[in-house]
Parts: sequence; C-alpha cells; structure tokens
Amino acid sequence: MEARRLAILCSHLNPSGPYPARDSILRVSDCSSSEDKVESSNLQNDCVFCKIVRGESPCLKLYEDDMCLCILDTSPLIHGHSLIIPKLHYPTLEETPPSVVAAMCSKVPLISNAIVKATDSDSFNLLVNNGAAAGQVIFHTHIHIIPRKERDCLWTSESLHRHTLKLDKEASQLASRVREQLCRLPEEQLVQPS
Repeated sequence: MEARRLAILCSHLNPSGPYPARDSILRVSDCSSSEDKVESSNLQNDCVFCKIVRGESPCLKLYEDDMCLCILDTSPLIHGHSLIIPKLHYPTLEETPPSVVAAMCSKVPLISNAIVKATDSDSFNLLVNNGAAAGQVIFHTHIHIIPRKERDCLWTSESLHRHTLKLDKEASQLASRVREQLCRLPEEQLVQPS
C-alpha cells in the first residue's frame, strides 16, 4: 500500500519528460464512483468536488491516494494555490470524521513542500474556511495550501497591528466558555488514539 502511494505521488510530482503532455496534466480524476473506490452514497450530485472525485469534472491533480485528492484551485489567490479534498463528501469540518481530517493533514508537509519548491516560494499558509461566515463557498471540506513570498501583500490583515492578549476577566471568561464546550463533548472525541 505504501509503495503504491509513493508511486502515485512520484507520477504526479515527476511526470515523464521536461514538459508533460497537456492531457497528462489536465484531466478528470482517476477516481470513480465504483464501490471499491468511493461509495456513491457519500457523494453529492451537485458538489463540484464530488464531480471531480467521480471523474465528471476536470482538475489539475497534484496528488491522490485512497482518502484524499490534492488539486490546483481553479480560482487561486496566488500561483500554486492548491486544495486538499477528501474523496467522500462532508459539508463542514465538524462533520468530517477525525480519521479523514488526519489523513488530509498528514499530507500537508509532503504536498506543501513540493508546492513551495515548485513555485519558488518562501513559505505557505494553511487555511480552512469552515462555514459561510468564514468564507466557505464550496460545502465539501477542503484545506487550502497557499504558497507565499515575502512581501506579497496577499492578506490585508498583515498590515494591521496585532494587539497583545489582555489576561483580564473577559479573556478568562472566554477560556472558561471554550473549556465548558469541550467538557460537553463525548469522552471518545477528546481521547487521542494511541
């Protein structure tokens, strides 16, 4: 299984020849809706990411394994902006099983390193827009990898002066409310797998 994943990764990161044929880059995903790959009941007919997973919409694929797919964003904030998406449909991060989130996150160091090198960037942002108020537009969980260069001025907030947290009553009440919410969760959600 690990050798297969490495072979898939290498085939996407190092295609044969200095300039791969156009159709080897721009193509629909190899993933289909057959039962041995992805259960169609866990995909949505109108979700653009589910269409990519089923092979019905084109994508520029960077990486693929049994759990997730990494593609170039079709509306990038900056050159190299990429998305890691799970192969099964989960509208929000809260609805995504921890094992799926872990599988997606475990690919971040490998994929982000390749993106940073390929775009000659200095670093990257890792971002999840979770919910409409946070800017989520496609309601299929996904992680953005956004390569960055020094002084690229991508975020207007980078020019804002940040304030030191005041360890006062308001901050203490906020911390208490968060801990209270965590205590309401079932214990199995709080225990880390060993």
